[in-house]
Amino acid sequence: ELRDKAKDFPEARWHFIGHLQTNKVKYVVGKATLVHSVDSEKILEALSERAEREKLVQDVLLELNLSGDKTKTGAPESLLPQLAAKAGALPGVRLKGLMTMGPASASEKDTRAAFRRLKELSASLTLSPQIAPELSMGMSGDFEIAIEEGATLVRIGTAIFGERPPG
Repeated sequence: ELRDKAKDFPEARWHFIGHLQTNKVKYVVGKATLVHSVDSEKILEALSERAEREKLVQDVLLELNLSGDKTKTGAPESLLPQLAAKAGALPGVRLKGLMTMGPASASEKDTRAAFRRLKELSASLTLSPQIAPELSMGMSGDFEIAIEEGATLVRIGTAIFGERPPG
């Protein structure tokens, strides 16, 4: 979808927020300003390799599944140090921060706890001093809570554009 829409709006700064598969990396690198959904070393390596081939550095966020919800993507919290170290060692990617999704049909208390935990975890990241860590959390249904808990990026497409058609 990004590949097709980016052609129509070349001046836009695109963010990639969906689950990314290694075979789709070629469509994202250099086209997305920021990839929000990096959840494995395999994806980091694929992004870095492709970015190096294109002679650029791809900005990324590490996606964590802080709710334990099996329907959500994202790495478990325990993998954050390993993934952050890997991102720091790869020349084709630049770690800009973290991303999480609020728990599905959770209480405000549980949603707030997940967002607060992401902010706490961001303090453990070692980023370039001139880079403030990005916190991508919150969607149309919970973005107010995310902002209160420190989000720097929210994903509110449904609130702006309405429900997406199936397919």
